[in-house]
Amino acid sequence: MKNQTKRFCALSLFASLLLFAATHARQKSWYKGNTHAHTINSDGDTSPDEVVRWYKEHGYNFLVLSDHNFVTEIEGLNSIFGAKEKFILIKGEEVTDDFKDKPIHVNGLNIRQVVPPQHGPGILETIQNNVNAIRYAGGVPHINHPNFGWAITAEQLRLVQNDRLFEIFNGHPRVHNAGGGGSPSLEEMWDLILSTDKLLFGIAVDDAHHFKGEFAPDRSNPGRGWVMVHASELTAIGILAAMENGDFYASTGVTLSDYSATNEEMQLKIEEQPSFKYTTYFMGDGGKLLAALDGPTACYRLSGEEKYVRARVQDSMGHIAWTQPFYPKPPTATLQSQ
Repeated sequence: MKNQTKRFCALSLFASLLLFAATHARQKSWYKGNTHAHTINSDGDTSPDEVVRWYKEHGYNFLVLSDHNFVTEIEGLNSIFGAKEKFILIKGEEVTDDFKDKPIHVNGLNIRQVVPPQHGPGILETIQNNVNAIRYAGGVPHINHPNFGWAITAEQLRLVQNDRLFEIFNGHPRVHNAGGGGSPSLEEMWDLILSTDKLLFGIAVDDAHHFKGEFAPDRSNPGRGWVMVHASELTAIGILAAMENGDFYASTGVTLSDYSATNEEMQLKIEEQPSFKYTTYFMGDGGKLLAALDGPTACYRLSGEEKYVRARVQDSMGHIAWTQPFYPKPPTATLQSQ
């Protein structure tokens, strides 16, 4: 299957990349960003200006400071660190709530003011109330680390309305991305949700707290997860509109030169690192493996029977990139304005 798929897609991949470059390169750019980071304004160990400096110096284009139940003012920081089409800060908050000791955390991106925890009579209601409050404050929500405290199930995530984003990867060492003990991983949860025609996009974040001292697996350090957003401009509105439209991919270290999806095929090209090897897994309904292709390019030809297709790219050091799901027949649910 590998060789047949590669032969079929090789020419169309090359032609498609040329066409995409010719028609879109001047309209959109790729921007690297992190939407979940903490400072001394909540439980981080570093001042906002030092946190911002770390991300800018490490090649990021945008950053959200998401302290717990606190909005860090960014106007002064943007005047110091911001640069047109190079780097911006986006206002944010981690709305930090709970239900019967289960942590319910929802990030609010580009909110107008602090959103207090809204609470609720159950886990789903608590999530929904906070999502609604973030929308009312003009922001974009994303649901954080569902397996932290084993708080949020796939079924509860599926029932949340007016949210398009959740963390498929969180860099904190205690959030259980991989699941275990009978509880599904975040990627397994994602497929369970996508299989119900619930449109949900997966993001990768740092959830960074520790910028000082040792960088180690048991510390919450920066640089572990990010999103690459394909947007027409580096502004809060431009970035968040692209994310809510699924025009991005999530990564822990793999960079894609480009990818595209149509009713005929999904294809991508990887930015190779010296001596690294790559495998792309095309996934479908319920997490079914549709194809596994080795090499720096990959193309999957749709049969017409797939409910959705997404790609998981893994390199030989264990880094991953996740593309967003493509539905040949898109779900009809839309976001509601507040």
